[in-house]
Amino acid sequence: MAQEKWNFDTVHSHVGFSVRHLMISKVTGHFKVWSGTLVTDEADPAGSSVEVEIDAASIDTKEPKRDEHLRSADFLDAANYPKIAFKSTKVTKADDDRYDVTGTLTIRGVSKEVVLDTEFAGRQKDPWGGERAGFSAKTTINRQEFGLAFNMPLEGGGVMVGDKVAITLEIEAVKA
Repeated sequence: MAQEKWNFDTVHSHVGFSVRHLMISKVTGHFKVWSGTLVTDEADPAGSSVEVEIDAASIDTKEPKRDEHLRSADFLDAANYPKIAFKSTKVTKADDDRYDVTGTLTIRGVSKEVVLDTEFAGRQKDPWGGERAGFSAKTTINRQEFGLAFNMPLEGGGVMVGDKVAITLEIEAVKA
């Protein structure tokens, strides 16, 4: 099979994250606005690629005041860095349905290499004559490395916001 181009179905996809809050629970959120390109090559995974651009201001944690703070210079600084970007640099097959998608993640103008542990969930014909593919991916980053350093010490010890941010992606794509 040769390279195939896919369009993201953002209505049936999710770009989310979670981070420790008060050291005892996790706050989850997602980005409502994002786009990108996906190319797969099942016979030669090295020929596959993905690029995603996320609107930083579209962050949604279901709490408007927190979302406004996350958009501010304390965190994403969406006014000065409106886009979060990921561009793959290498795709390797890990086992039957798992791939390591290595790429550059850019947040607040800081670029770091990350590896997405990616599961290929398969392909399916849809009722409208199209073909769809599904992927789940996850990685964990240290937000401090991207300049998201805001925090507050807690009276009982520890800090308000954890440094580790778990990123989770649930992707449905339509063959172009």
